[in-house]
Amino acid sequence: MSMPEPESPEPDAAPPADEAPEAAPDTPPLDPYTAHYPPWARELARKYFTKTVSTFILHGDIRDVVPTEDRDGARIYPPLRRFLTDDLFAARDVVVFYDRSAGIHFADAASRRDFSRALAGEERLAGTEYENNLPKAPNKVFELLEDYFRLRLSNGTRVACVIDYAETVAPMAEASMYSAPDRQSLVYLQKWSRDSLFLESDFTLTLLTENLTDLNQQLVQSPHTAEIYVPIPEGDDRQAYIDWALDERGDRFRAHSDVSPEALAQNTAGLNYTQLRTILADVLENQNRLTAATLSDLKKEFIEAEAYGMLEFIETDNSLDLIAGHTEAKRHLRQAAHAVQTGQHDVLPMGYLVSGPVGCGKTFLINCFAGEIGIPMVKLKNFRSQWQGVTEGNLEKILNLLEAMTPVAVMIDEADAALGDRDAQGDSGVSQRVFSQIVSFMSDPAHRGRVIFFLVTARPDLMPVDLKRQGRAEEHLSLFYPHTRADREELLRVMMRRTGVDLPIEAVPPELLEGERTYSGADMEAVLTRAAFRAAGSNDGTVTPALLQETVNDFIPPTYPTEVELQQLAAVLECTSRDLLPERFRSMKREEVVERLEQLKRMVD
Repeated sequence: MSMPEPESPEPDAAPPADEAPEAAPDTPPLDPYTAHYPPWARELARKYFTKTVSTFILHGDIRDVVPTEDRDGARIYPPLRRFLTDDLFAARDVVVFYDRSAGIHFADAASRRDFSRALAGEERLAGTEYENNLPKAPNKVFELLEDYFRLRLSNGTRVACVIDYAETVAPMAEASMYSAPDRQSLVYLQKWSRDSLFLESDFTLTLLTENLTDLNQQLVQSPHTAEIYVPIPEGDDRQAYIDWALDERGDRFRAHSDVSPEALAQNTAGLNYTQLRTILADVLENQNRLTAATLSDLKKEFIEAEAYGMLEFIETDNSLDLIAGHTEAKRHLRQAAHAVQTGQHDVLPMGYLVSGPVGCGKTFLINCFAGEIGIPMVKLKNFRSQWQGVTEGNLEKILNLLEAMTPVAVMIDEADAALGDRDAQGDSGVSQRVFSQIVSFMSDPAHRGRVIFFLVTARPDLMPVDLKRQGRAEEHLSLFYPHTRADREELLRVMMRRTGVDLPIEAVPPELLEGERTYSGADMEAVLTRAAFRAAGSNDGTVTPALLQETVNDFIPPTYPTEVELQQLAAVLECTSRDLLPERFRSMKREEVVERLEQLKRMVD
């Protein structure tokens, strides 16, 4: 690519064989002039040197600093704009920047003067309103840049153009929503990406956007553009940055930190260099003590802010010991936790489908699992927006963060409503695109054991098969209400501990343990809470057996027998382990379950 040293050979000249670094037999040697660049920058250079593409879309962590070296070989971390100017485009004669806020600006004053001189000579600026005040509207700007680029490229001038916040220039929208100026701007960008003069000259157009889905898809999907993803730094990159930032200040950092630099790098997955700099500056400059708890809080704060509040960390001191019943489900999850903690990622499922009727403890089970899995667990909140293109951009941001946070577990509650459907209609294709993004991410083999999805729903029958098949949500854990006295006793003991009610099992009303009606965990908690509320009005506030019996007699739980039976049978059909099924369901023929389920659906609908 463009070399920062003026005495360097031509960019496309092959380096001398004796200067190429050693490499493995199957690994192509690195270009010594770009070896110190991050991988994404080397990829951009490689594609540029093919001379078949001159338009690049940089997306991802583009607001961060970039690791590189100065002329003396010392490690530095400049912002992306300076990296483009001083490194990638250092040999260009002119580097032009544009965004809708600042308008046209240049890497140096000489380029600005050349721009004015060139267009004045063409009588494009002289005597016009633009002579001393350049336009900011994209269509007007591109009209001027078109003339300037063609004039200079025809004379052999080497030019680079960087358009920041490209999604505001060519946003994702239906063609019918574009105004005439917007369409004109899009035509300019498309023309520059395929015009022979631009391809054959030393010209590079770089579009910057955080989310690829925010940009016009005609540009993104064009064979004349190349998309370059700028990833959030990984563990080795974070360690290198911390070592660089603590050079000669390591003792000062350790004096105010309970977290070693190595532990800091290991426990900040998902954070970029700028966020790491904030943590380090708080210790080095403000001398605030960094503890493990403080680091956890800071990481949570940074990632939730970066995800615009659409990811929520699940933090709990609970464990699966608090779960009553669901013995087989707990056994499987404990095996999964052991595999994660021992690094056996290849034996783990890509994801889980957790189903069962309302009140059976699906969400609580996964929350308790988060307490003992040993890796972060986040909850995916509502990422949908009423504005076109924003939903897809939100999801892209979230998935990029999840990939950077690995290993991580992700819980999606009410998954049947949250994830869309390939066949959904009536929302301009948003649900279809969201569905495509999700299934593509879930089925990536590189994510096995590193991004574990938990899709929680009471209606698994409403979820598309593509999400539930092998290679995505592979394990289907079905939960049911307690169906034996032992299960009910265990559940009641747990609920009494949660609500602070202290009674011997012998003093508990028999309706809770042996009645015809099955009380769910939510029902039992509601009864005990109501009894505690009544006891609060008495002198000592103690729940007595008589008061609890009175509460049970008065309690009328909301009953939806048809819906509950439907949800139970849907969970039976989805279950992938016979051991998880209660005895009464194991003996049912599958044809009987399907037939009854269809009857219930017709009744509910």
